Amino acid sequence: MRKKNRRQTFEKIEVLDAGAKGKAVAKAPDGRVIFLTDAVPGDVVDIQTTKKRKAYFEGQVTYFHSYSDKRTTPVCEHFGTCGGCKWQHMSYEHQLYYKQKEVENNLRRIGNLELPEISPILGSKNQYFYRNKMEFSFSDSRWLTQEEINSEKDITDKNALGFHIPGMWDKILDINICHLQEDPSNAIRNFAKTKAIELGILFYNPRQRSGVLRTLMLRISSTGQIMVLIQFFQEVSSKEEQLLKEIENAFPEITSLLYTVNKKANDTIYDQEITCFSGVDHIIEEMEGLQFKINAKSFYQTNSHQAYQLYKVTRDFAGLTGDEIVYDLYTGTGTIAQFVAKNAKKVIGVESVPEAIKDAKTNAKNNGIANAEFYVGDMKDVFNTEFVGAHGAPDVVITDPPRDGMHKHVVEQLLIASPPRIVYVSCNSATQARDLDLLQSHYEIKKVQPVDMFPQTHHVENVVLLEKIKKQE
Repeated sequence: MRKKNRRQTFEKIEVLDAGAKGKAVAKAPDGRVIFLTDAVPGDVVDIQTTKKRKAYFEGQVTYFHSYSDKRTTPVCEHFGTCGGCKWQHMSYEHQLYYKQKEVENNLRRIGNLELPEISPILGSKNQYFYRNKMEFSFSDSRWLTQEEINSEKDITDKNALGFHIPGMWDKILDINICHLQEDPSNAIRNFAKTKAIELGILFYNPRQRSGVLRTLMLRISSTGQIMVLIQFFQEVSSKEEQLLKEIENAFPEITSLLYTVNKKANDTIYDQEITCFSGVDHIIEEMEGLQFKINAKSFYQTNSHQAYQLYKVTRDFAGLTGDEIVYDLYTGTGTIAQFVAKNAKKVIGVESVPEAIKDAKTNAKNNGIANAEFYVGDMKDVFNTEFVGAHGAPDVVITDPPRDGMHKHVVEQLLIASPPRIVYVSCNSATQARDLDLLQSHYEIKKVQPVDMFPQTHHVENVVLLEKIKKQE
């Protein structure tokens, strides 16, 4: 007979740490770890477990005996329901401390790496309103608060334009004010919702796959240009055209007003045709005089100011003198490649997304960069001995892989290519540590620099400089 997974209660437990995925960490009396979503290190709390695993619990706080001095008052009315800014209740200097600690712990524990002194994390100048891109979802059955449910009133205003409730693909929290993107982001989003309701345009229902309005994307570049993209589920009629016209008239500062019709089950736009309703089909980002043309499908670091700091660290670690052949693996739209090109003999960028490489080539041409070449293909297939033979042995390799890190064949090819220096940029220090472990027999870690790209969250970027170990004669 199977035992029921009974919940347990623990009283007066001190929260000890902040762990992976933004969760707080406490310990049960038997020593097992308890992961919490609503606490800050230093809180003393009562806990009720919600899940039990062999080595740990997951739980929630039921009572606070005392509050941590690391706490601060969240600025957002949606904090605690919206899952976007899990650390808003922790003061920023402590956020930075725990991000740096996570990087160091991952490199030491996962990679078993010998590390130099890690440089202090580079904090973000803007702790709010720092994102240049936001994506919101429409819904005809918004997430209801517990107060609304308990009121037993007949709820008629069920339309929402906001964010997915964490872990729920079909539930949308209606957002009044979001503190992640500068104005006029909130004004445009709220206007679009209000005007769509006035025009009688149906909001999307993902379960029934019905309705018209699916998503709203807003991009605001560091140059002040604005892109708005509305995704419809059905062909555009006069009502939808009227909505677009109303947005255009209300916000003449919009540089690029776009729409797409997506009838798929998912709302990704990368295989969809984009129509320019007014303005141009792109906006411009700028960095040290370089201009980057950003279209609706382009990837660009979502914190423009911190992207500049990240790229400066990367260029500094590369130590270029003008004579080097540089490989930029996972180059995306070629921003890092072009940023370092003036200090290199030649830069070779490789990326798997054809549209990104097309953007990279266009931007390089527009920026007058003649010593950067870009190639498309799966990294583990393209980056091989023949490729290196054709383009020259790299003096420096810059690699900025996705969260999963580098494929083992890419790591193997790095060891074969044997560049004197590798600069590894990562958004996931756990997979970075795994890859560095595979490289450490041939490379020594010289510098480590964490960079905070996403204040109010647990996410952190990390840059590592590796230098080839010289053989003893």
